[in-house]
Formats: sequence, C-alpha cells, structure tokens
Amino acid sequence: MQRRTKFTLLVVALVLLSIVLFAYLLQKAPPEAARLLPESDCILYFNLRPLRAYSHFDRQAPPHDPSYQKFIDATGFDFERDLDEAAFALYPMPDPLGPNGPVAFSEVFIGRFNGERVNRYLASISTGREEYAGHTIYEIPSEGRTVRVSLLGFDIAAVSNNPTPEQIHSILDRYRTAALPFSGSSLLSDHYADVPLLSLAWGIGKIDFPLPGDGIRIMGFRVPLDLGATLIASLRWTGALHLRLEEIATSEMAAGASSEAFKGFIAMARAAENYLPDTMTDADVRSLLDSTRIQQHKERAVVTATVPTALLKRMFTASGSLRSLPETGANPAGP
Repeated sequence: MQRRTKFTLLVVALVLLSIVLFAYLLQKAPPEAARLLPESDCILYFNLRPLRAYSHFDRQAPPHDPSYQKFIDATGFDFERDLDEAAFALYPMPDPLGPNGPVAFSEVFIGRFNGERVNRYLASISTGREEYAGHTIYEIPSEGRTVRVSLLGFDIAAVSNNPTPEQIHSILDRYRTAALPFSGSSLLSDHYADVPLLSLAWGIGKIDFPLPGDGIRIMGFRVPLDLGATLIASLRWTGALHLRLEEIATSEMAAGASSEAFKGFIAMARAAENYLPDTMTDADVRSLLDSTRIQQHKERAVVTATVPTALLKRMFTASGSLRSLPETGANPAGP
C-alpha cells in the first residue's frame, strides 16, 4: 500500500512538472498567430488587446467608408473593436510593376468572429472556392489579384493575396500542429529569441535582396543596410511604451555605418524640431526624438526610444489601420 502511494505521488509530481514546463515553454514561444505564418522575408505581429487599452483606437476610429460599413453590417465584425491579434508575412514580388504589385501578404487574424455570418459574406463575394485540410478557402477577386480567405475556427481567420495558394495551404497545415510551442517559419525560429519579452508589437525582416537605387534614405541620409542584415523592431510597455529597433549586420563595420547614419538622421530631425516655429513642429515627435538613443554592440546597431501614448493613438486611428478587406464589386449578403 505504501509503495502504491509513493508511486501515485511520483506520477502526480511528474504530471505537475510537465504542466509547469509546458506553460513555461508557451510563455517563451512565439504567439500562435505568428507561428501559423508560412515562410517569408518579413513578419509583423500586433497584440491589439493592450494596444487598444493604451491608445483607445477603437473609440477614435475614422468614419467607415461604404465598403467597410457593408462588411460590418454583413458580418458583425469591426476590426477596431473585435480584432485581438494580427500577424503578417510579407513577400517581395519578382516584378514590382507586375499585376501582383511590389509586395504580397499572408495574414492571420485572431478575434471574435460570427462564423455563420462571415462565411455567408465570403461566399457572397467569392468567385471560386477550394476545400483543403477540412476548411473552405474562398477565392475573391480584388484589384487584379485573387485574395484567398479561410475561417479556421471560431476565433481565427487566414488571408493571403499571393499569386498561388501555396501560402494559405501552409497556414492550414500549420494550424493542425499549432499546439507545438516552437513550430513556425525559419525566420521566426532563428530570431524570435531576439524579440524582447512581452512585446506588444514586433517585426522581423531579413534583407535577402539588393535594395533599389541608392538604398534607403531618410531626410537625405542614406541608411546603409547591407545584404544579409536582419532587422528586428519591437514595442513594449514597462511603465512607458518603449520602441527598439535592432539591425543584426553582417559585420561590425556595417553595423557601425548604420549607427552613424541613424545618429545623423536623429541629429537633423532634432535640429528641425528645435529651431522651426512652434506652429510647424509636433510636441509628440519632439518627445520621441529627445528620448532616442543609438548604440552599437559589435555587429548589432540598436536604436531605442520612448513613444508618447498620444503619438501611438494617432498611428492607430490613421486611415486604413489594420483592415484588410478585398475590394470587389459584389454585393454582400445582409446579416
């Protein structure tokens, strides 16, 4: 009897230890919306719950255009109110002037969806559909592209405007293994550990192709981002909103060149804000610039700043926000 009791206690202890370990891994793992994204050159992620609490962008949304209002009426879903998380994968197109534009996107949205109404709306504006991995993918024409949309569950949707269905198929395949805490694309596996813990919004991008022309210029300053560099941006709350932009360059010399370029840009911007008439300056931008610091750690160039909450509100209430609606001439079904 005593031996059986010890064995039971050992099993219980192992189960509890496994639960604690799994919870720890989930805390360190990338969010599910980002894990579902396919291979890409850039990932952007937004946790809108705390951002909504800080900026109240849902209360100050711009007036809805007619097509967006039709979407709300048909589905009951309002991005500013009902979207909780959003993750984007970006892919540069081989021909920026081609029918698919310069960049294609794959997106995962987590929020509060009415599945019946959303599916009815998608069916009403789609020109085709595909059944894949137990889910319906709606094909919707939009501005010369085909946008593919699938509702994966009661709280999650996938969207892609890539020329082929490969990317949305990848999202559906990953959805079946979403419980694995460290699944995800190679970009996420390689660099999510560099994203500061508890970041509300972040982005990871790798420069895998030569930048057009003379590269990126800001106020006349060339930012010498080199081929093979990785950029990691994050926004997190630690008593204030902190912005962090890190370049992982291919060499210490390249990181030094980027640091100097950023210092020149910040110095020029500060001079403009300090010496222009008050009517032509912006107090929030001035506060952001005054808090900006640039450092170099070997092959890494790091820019940090404190973002005024008022500036964040303006960013999220700007026209367009995180909406991603196909523009079609179809009339959506009513609610």
